[in-house]
Order: sequence, then structure tokens, then C-alpha cells
Amino acid sequence: MRAKGESVKKHVQEHYSAVAKRAEAPCSCSCCGPASKEQYAEMIGYTKTQLAILPQGAMAASAGCGNPAALAGLREGEVVLDLGSGGGIDVFLAAKVVGPKGRAIGVDMTPDMIDLAKKGAEEMGLDNIEFRLGDIENLPLEDETVDVIISNCVINLAPNKDKVFKEAYRVLKPGGRLMVSDIVTKGELPKVVRNDPDAWAGCVAGALDEKVYLSKVRAAGFHDVGVVSKRPFMELVYSAEIEAHKPA
Repeated sequence: MRAKGESVKKHVQEHYSAVAKRAEAPCSCSCCGPASKEQYAEMIGYTKTQLAILPQGAMAASAGCGNPAALAGLREGEVVLDLGSGGGIDVFLAAKVVGPKGRAIGVDMTPDMIDLAKKGAEEMGLDNIEFRLGDIENLPLEDETVDVIISNCVINLAPNKDKVFKEAYRVLKPGGRLMVSDIVTKGELPKVVRNDPDAWAGCVAGALDEKVYLSKVRAAGFHDVGVVSKRPFMELVYSAEIEAHKPA
């Protein structure tokens, strides 16, 4: 099982490394221009005002399924952690809300994504941001140091989701909250899909049935776990905004 998990991680990392490199490469064709990415971003919940301030490189590398930072009720001065931060767009938006007294931290296992995100932070002139290379199944953070955890279409990529939720619980302060946008399913996917590495990297094969997903969040210790909203994705598969709280 571990060998399979490591193989999945390696394939996912290679896939998103290529995504990050393409995002930095100059391109004049309409297929990889910002317009289609912005249209998709608006469809999943971002506003034109939010998109207008984001670096084009980060936008080009985005692969989310919602806007968790907008739903998390962020407040000035809070410490926010983004699990699988990619090019950094949710970290950038969170940093704007929590302000100079707060902090936004992104964790991603792909070095090229970390580099892209750091360049975006410099471009935006944000100094209340930090990007750390790491695995969301083993977060590089100390216990009870984060007020809010967000994540955007990433937890489905993790082979061991129980560890992800346990790690999230560990680093959250008492009374902290979790708000994630992720891909879930209605029922079990065919084995041919589950065993397809490209389907894993495409955020489908690793998706769990919604009830199973919520049960794993609760098993990690979270209370008040529920689905805030849903959005169709494809047959049997949809995106959901899921909220949970760590007891005070």
C-alpha cells in the first residue's frame, strides 16, 4: 500500500511540476492565455476583483474547484494555512484579508510550484506570506499554530487522507476551523479509474464518496462537519465546500 501511495505522489508531483513550468513559459495562443482560466475561476467562485490582483503565472497554474478562502470567514490577524498551495492564489487572497498582523502559509510538495508561488508573492509585494515545501500528510508546522486551514482541490490527491485530516487537526489551534473545496463522489468509482495515475493527477481517481470523506474528517476529531455547497463536475463526481471545526 505504501509503495502504491509513493508511486501516486511521484506521478502527481511530476504532473504539477509540468503545470508550474508551463505557467512560467511565454505563450501567445488563446488556449493557454488568461481568459479561459479567469472564466473558469469565476465559475468556481472567484470575483473579478480578486482575479484582477493575482499574478498571471499563479493564475495559469491554478487548478482549483472552489474558493475556500472566501468561505472561511477570515479575519484580520489570523494565521491561515493552505494545504497544497500550488501557484499560491488562495494564499495571496488570504494574506490580503488577514493583513499585516496576520500570516498566510502555503505548503506544497512540488518544488516548481513553491518557486512559482514565491515569485508571485514578490510580484504582489506581500510580506505576510510564507511558502514551505512539504507533504500535507506530514505538515512542516508545529502543533496548534494555525487559526484556519483552507485547501482547494488537493486533498483528493493524497493517498492517505486520514493522515491529512489528523495533521490538519494537530496544527490547528483549539477552536480553529477547516474550510476545503474538494472533489468527492456519489458512490464508488470503477477500478479502472481508481488505478489510473493520470486520473489521480486529474483529481478524479483519488476522490472519495462524500459520506466517507466526511467520516474521515470526523474521525480526525473535528466537530460540526458539513457540506456548505456543491457544484457538478462530471458523472458521479462533483466538487464540494466542506467545513469543520476543532473543539475550543
